[in-house]
Amino acid sequence: MKAFARVAIVAAGVVLAPMAANAGERVTDAALGGLAGAVVFGPVGLVAGGVIGYTAGPRIACKIGAKRCYRRSHYRRDRYRR
Repeated sequence: MKAFARVAIVAAGVVLAPMAANAGERVTDAALGGLAGAVVFGPVGLVAGGVIGYTAGPRIACKIGAKRCYRRSHYRRDRYRR
């Protein structure tokens, strides 16, 4: 029965991932994090992975190179006018 529940969770993630991708980037990161957490740690991992995916997902994608991220430099213009 546990194996069936795991297969059902993975299948639901595969079905819902394209819908979440249309909804927005953070939702996709939360869904993928929740799915990964659910596979490893069960229901508690589902919640924890979803929260971590939502909050840190875009930054993690930038760090591993899965997404293009542009750094914006902030500087004071007063220094460069002299």
